[in-house]
Amino acid sequence: MKTIGLIGGMSWESSLRYYQLINKRVKAKLGGLHCANIVMSSMDFTELEKLQSTGRWVKAAEKIENEATNLQFIDADCIVICSVTGHCLVERLEKYIPVPVLHIADCINTKIKGMTKVGLLGTKYTMEMDYFKRRINADVIVPDESGIDIINRIIYNELCVGEINEISREVFRVTIRELVKQGAEAIILGCTEIGLLVKQNSYKIPILDSTIIHAELAVDFALGKD
Repeated sequence: MKTIGLIGGMSWESSLRYYQLINKRVKAKLGGLHCANIVMSSMDFTELEKLQSTGRWVKAAEKIENEATNLQFIDADCIVICSVTGHCLVERLEKYIPVPVLHIADCINTKIKGMTKVGLLGTKYTMEMDYFKRRINADVIVPDESGIDIINRIIYNELCVGEINEISREVFRVTIRELVKQGAEAIILGCTEIGLLVKQNSYKIPILDSTIIHAELAVDFALGKD
């Protein structure tokens, strides 16, 4: 089994989900006492978020590159960034690190084959900038400016600190309904914390939880599957 290198802490709430999802999938595949070979570097999210919020994206990318380098030196066979926003300048990392970087958008693309329009929910950065959207193989629609601000606030003020609010769950439900009216054939949960609040069983439209899909890709890589 290959070793998965996780870059976590962005936030640790979603990093915990990655660890659980990956190990549960390995156990389901192999049985017995099997679990994943994982090495993790957990960053202090406050430091990284300050760089992002002040537009110092290259400096933020350099911090993530340093973590990836450290994981490579302790024999990680791939790199998994446990954050969609953390993929902000991932093309730099893909050129700099000799081991594969399992890009979260690429695994989403395997789930939207045949679709022409999808809705995206995530941080303000992910919904407004193009580092994630340009890699999705479909037209991507997002909420209006007010909706973006509300979703972003819920992510940082609630989900990143483990707070689950039923009022916020309803905000997501209304927002998803509006995206469906605009023609979205699926909704991408483009932030690794949103899956703590939004679940597939509450919706008829496909809800693509990026954390679950990314974790599945990591396990398939570790077990030698394409």
